[in-house]
Amino acid sequence: MHRYTLSCNADAGDLEPVVLAVHELIHHLPVTAKSLEKDGIRVEDGKVIDRHYNGPILIEAIRTNRMIKIIPSSGAYKGVPVTVTPFRDRDGKAIGAIGVVDMTGIFDLATLMENQSAIIKQVCGKDPCPLPSEQIDSKR
Repeated sequence: MHRYTLSCNADAGDLEPVVLAVHELIHHLPVTAKSLEKDGIRVEDGKVIDRHYNGPILIEAIRTNRMIKIIPSSGAYKGVPVTVTPFRDRDGKAIGAIGVVDMTGIFDLATLMENQSAIIKQVCGKDPCPLPSEQIDSKR
């Protein structure tokens, strides 16, 4: 029987079963992980893409011992919303991190609501929007 260990010096091989399981669980969205002391792993489309992965947000999540939701400005997922969280030992110290592409981050409802007026003006112009003939009452 194989044995895998999640520890501060887990390598890509140790992380692989967990990362592949999470990848399956979230419908094949990209998943990355690394331990504190060793290179990590990157999985996309059901396959291991990189066994020496060191994404900047994984490193930051381990360093700060906090979950991070961000759109990275560098790395393999530059410009794509990601969520990364540390995994911790019994004492609460970050010993690694795992991250996923965050599809919910693409739809920022608060920002959409803040910009609703501007969006309507862009879509509809200066005319009433919807036009009187497009209003629900006119369809009844």
